[in-house]
This record gives sequence, structure tokens and C-alpha cells, in this order.
Amino acid sequence: METQNEQQKASIQSLEWRGDHLRILDQTFLPSRTVFSDLRDVGRVWDAIKKLRVRGAPAIGIAASYGFYMGLKDVADENFSSFWIEVQRIAEYLGSSRPTAVNLFWALDRIKNSIYAIKDKPIPEIKEHVLKIAKTIHDEDRRVCKQIGLNGQTLIGKKAKILTHCNTGSLATSEFGTALSMIYHAHIGGKNIHVWVDETRPLLQGARLTAWELTQAEIPMALITDSMAGFLMKQGKVDLIVVGTDRVAANGDMANKIGTYSLAVLAKAHNIPFYVAAPLSSMDMSISSGDEIPIEERDGKEIYEIGGSKIAPDRIPTYNPAFDVTPAELITAYITEKGIIKPDFATNLKALF
Repeated sequence: METQNEQQKASIQSLEWRGDHLRILDQTFLPSRTVFSDLRDVGRVWDAIKKLRVRGAPAIGIAASYGFYMGLKDVADENFSSFWIEVQRIAEYLGSSRPTAVNLFWALDRIKNSIYAIKDKPIPEIKEHVLKIAKTIHDEDRRVCKQIGLNGQTLIGKKAKILTHCNTGSLATSEFGTALSMIYHAHIGGKNIHVWVDETRPLLQGARLTAWELTQAEIPMALITDSMAGFLMKQGKVDLIVVGTDRVAANGDMANKIGTYSLAVLAKAHNIPFYVAAPLSSMDMSISSGDEIPIEERDGKEIYEIGGSKIAPDRIPTYNPAFDVTPAELITAYITEKGIIKPDFATNLKALF
């Protein structure tokens, strides 16, 4: 049974509603500095999501929900028709920040649908309802992440060597995380685990963020470059791979941080289980396959600079997709708040809804 001290070590609050604004743990400063930023309007929320000050699909959805409220709170209380125009405008604006993470659009659509359902209420009451929904989304994510961890830790052996990619912990969610929640709860449950952390080029979310979180929780780990993963598997030093996701298609294909597809191919070649931790809010049943997932492309500067220092000739041509798509046939199982989902994904994911 986990102690309060153990839970606190595994629990980092990266998002907090402060009565009239959102406070975030600015991830662009980690691990060298712990900096909290206060976001007081929708423009600053958009900027924080776009510039990865807040990141991770669930956290993006939560931040956007609060941003939605902040964007609406000062809209004139004239009539619902004009108010609804502003609702759609703000939703479209927030949705333009990052196109791949479906949690963003899931949260915005949930709020829009909730607003329309009470369109006959006074506008001030509708605005307060939006804030209530944002808080609900935040609270629900805490419970979902903990349940994913409890469900997923059953797949982790008593002496497991785990490889993970990017950052899927409390920094990417409300608390505990998705893939890292599995790792946290295995550790809290007394399992003797060791975690290999991919650095996750080009923005080093593994090196900067996951390594920092695991160190805070006192979980044994070692940092590796992305290109070392295959050799570790060949050496028998990896028992399972656990990653998160930004969007899952109806057939089980999924998009995650660039480099995930390579790990899945290597896992298949070495007969290593490849698990994906995903809340239901990351599942997009409106698209049939991963071919329909929009892939964000980012500034090439992220590739030829690290920490402001150039590591390649200036302004050379680059290609910088932030995500890749892993086909369903390479995935062993999805771990959700409703349980462990195995193939056939097209059938079994549909049953969740």
C-alpha cells in the first residue's frame, strides 16, 4: 500500500487553477530551473501550448479548457447568438495551437456542446458553467491517470527493465501521467524496476523532463540516446516498452512523439511487448486509421540548435515532424482507465465507447 510520502514523490502538480487564472509549471526551463507562470488570458494560454510551456496531450486539453473560460469571461452578455460566435472563434483559435493532440479538440468540443445544451440560460451563468466543466475535466484526468497506472502496473514484472520515450508523467497530465503512471505504481507497489529513458530528440523531453520526474520519485533509471535503444534490446536489457499517445485512430493506429514508430519496429524484431497508455480522451473514433492524423511540423531550428548553441550549419534545410504514426499491428495492448485492451483493436476499441 502506498504511503502519503511515496505518493507525493510521484505526484507533481504542473497545472493549477488559482481562482481567476491558470498557473503552470513552465517546462521550457526544466530541469535547470523550476519556474511557475501565471496565465491570465486566452492568448497566453495559446502561446504556452504552442511554445511547449505546457505539453502532453491531457495537459494541453486541461489548459485549453481554462483558456476557453478566460477567453469567454469578458465577452459581452448581449444575446446567445453573438456569444456563440465568440465561442466558435475562441475554440478555433485554441485549436490552432497544436493540431495533433486530440485531447485538445476533445476538451474544446466538450465545452462547446455543454454551452449549446444550456443556450437558454443567462450568459453569465453559461460562463460559470464553462469554468465548472474545465475544473471537471481537470479532476477527471487525475482519476483517469491513477487508474491507468493501477491497470498497467499489472503488466510489469517484479524485476522489470522498462524502456520509455518522451514524457508521459505528471508534467504531461494533471497528476501521475499515463505511461509513467504505470511505472510509478509498479514502483510504489514494491516492484524492483529499472527505467531506460530515451533522450527524445530534438527537444529532449526524455532527458529534460522524464529523467527529472523519475529522479524526483527516486525511481532507478538511466538516460540513453534514442539511437541506443535497439542495441539495448539486442543485449536483452529491455523487458517491455511503455509509451503514451497524442491520438489513437479507430483501427488502433496511434500518433506519438517522433521516434516512437522506430521503437515499435525494434520491439517487434526482438519480440518485446510494446504497450501504449492512453486515456479514452486520446482516442479519436472519427478517423479510421493513422493516415488521417494531422502531423505537426515544427521549426527546423529545434534540430540544429540545442539550448541556443548551434550543432549544425546555420539555416540548413530540415524536416522536423513532431510526431510519427505507429500502426496497430505493432502494438501489444492499450492500457486505459477502463482496462487493458488487446487486438483486435478495431473491434475492442469501439466497444469502449
